[in-house]
Amino acid sequence: MESQATSKKTIGGEQSSTPAVMRRLWPYLKPVVWVLVLAVVSMGLSAATDAGIPALLKPLLDHGFGQNANDRAKWYVPAAVIGLAIVRGLSQYASQYLLSYVSNRILLQLRLDMFQRMIHTSATFFQRETASTVINAIVFEVNQILGVLTSVMVTLVRDSLSVFFLLGYLFYLNWRLTLIVALILPGIGWLVSKINRRLRRLGREQQSLTNELSYIVEETVAGYKVVKIHNGEAYEMSRFAAMSQRLRGYAMRMTVAGGLAQPLTQILASVALAIVITIAVVQSAHNQTTVGGFVAFVTSMLLVISPLKHLIDVNQPLQRGVTAAEFILALIDEPLEPAGGSRSLSAARGEIEFNDVTFAYGEADRLTLDHVSFVARPGEMIALAGPSGSGKTTLVNLLPRFFAPKSGRILVDGVPIHEYDTHDLRSQIAMVSQDVVLFNDTVAANVAYGGAPDRARVQAALEAANLWDTVQAMPEGMDTHIGGNGMRLSGGQRQRLAIARALYKNAPILILDEATSALDSESERHVQAALETLMKGRTTLVIAHRLSTIERADRILVMEGGRIVEQGSHGALLQQGGLYAHLHRIQYQQQAA
Repeated sequence: MESQATSKKTIGGEQSSTPAVMRRLWPYLKPVVWVLVLAVVSMGLSAATDAGIPALLKPLLDHGFGQNANDRAKWYVPAAVIGLAIVRGLSQYASQYLLSYVSNRILLQLRLDMFQRMIHTSATFFQRETASTVINAIVFEVNQILGVLTSVMVTLVRDSLSVFFLLGYLFYLNWRLTLIVALILPGIGWLVSKINRRLRRLGREQQSLTNELSYIVEETVAGYKVVKIHNGEAYEMSRFAAMSQRLRGYAMRMTVAGGLAQPLTQILASVALAIVITIAVVQSAHNQTTVGGFVAFVTSMLLVISPLKHLIDVNQPLQRGVTAAEFILALIDEPLEPAGGSRSLSAARGEIEFNDVTFAYGEADRLTLDHVSFVARPGEMIALAGPSGSGKTTLVNLLPRFFAPKSGRILVDGVPIHEYDTHDLRSQIAMVSQDVVLFNDTVAANVAYGGAPDRARVQAALEAANLWDTVQAMPEGMDTHIGGNGMRLSGGQRQRLAIARALYKNAPILILDEATSALDSESERHVQAALETLMKGRTTLVIAHRLSTIERADRILVMEGGRIVEQGSHGALLQQGGLYAHLHRIQYQQQAA
């Protein structure tokens, strides 16, 4: 699966690993590094208070009880406890706020970079990746990074410092007993390294399955009519349940792998505690330790176990976060589409030339376009006809540089299109596809997409597309929201709104890919009249399966198997009696029937 392959990309040309991911995240961290330093200092202050508790117990037990009790110890220890609590509370609040500030700044920048790279990457990316995979990366996977930068980083820094301060105090109290505690740390480190590799592998596979599960939901939502009309609810439920079960299996395997560390750590710590108690009793018999010293040591040792356990527990979410970071950084590393040349194009005349152009998708051996050549003079209407799969849509998609030809040249006004700035080139082209795409915004914003609406021009475009009366009847006129992909409009209204968008752009080159396919006969008549007015003085490439809509074209190119097999006017092609005449005869018979 392609999304799985994407998630396994190497980062920066090196094998993905936690250090490699952290190095890649450094540019995002660098602008707020001083805020992070303040957060670490705050966490260090909070961790230091952990060692303060057992440090206060020793003088209290040794000098605060019995007949030889020290009055000073009885009063300054409770006051010190309150002071420690205040310092701990303030430092914890400061560290949480500062880390939240850092993580949300990084989260914002990652999201902006991912979205910017997505909208500037090539069309090949959108053919390779599903929408659910990209949504997961930009909306959900990036939250895994947020989790790492907040809870995980807090645990790593604060608890590591707590262990450092407590071990330092333990060494100060009794270095012999501290050596016993230190012996368990290499064992824990070895344990973590063994579990790490398994968690990383399971995390990647779980991420891939999550993308597949999202895609099932996406397909079911988008195709709900097909699901219902074919009684496919049980089939879709079985697909979803099977994938959910697989995902549950991986989640449980991650829980098993990650959960082993904690009990094994507790066992090692308990063994060390038992040895410490035994040796401390022996030392006490020889007056080598006091009751206060022993209680302070055991308390410190027990306090060490909790942050150690947290450090072990942090491994599992850390690996999930690193896996998510790999996927996010792979998206940010997607190659940009070619920016084109430096030549500007402010107002094209509209001359289009395809010169021996070949094209194939990916590494396929079969050519989608096979040595296609033709010239469209300014103002000409060139129609593309032929059976499905003959390469008509691919041909028009090469003109705005959605894809690049394998060989040959495409020229606009006598200049190869790769020499033009891509944005300048596309500003000269308006396109209406058979797959209408509208945005969850107002009618005016959809018509004037990409800029601030000129209301007079919007109205003129809507009138030309035979949609103005419909828009006037809406609750808020052209300021009415039309819903996701125009869900509040009928199929014909959606198509006419897309045509109004092309009319508004008023570009010298038009691409109409089945632009009237969803219109009823009456609407089609009005829109065809509007399009004929618009096409005067403009170069138009028209794809139409209904041949009656292209009879008035200046020239018709008939395609089959990626080649132009016939060309000429409607009448001339009918007289030739070739493929076009065959297709026209079949459609005429169907209409007559």
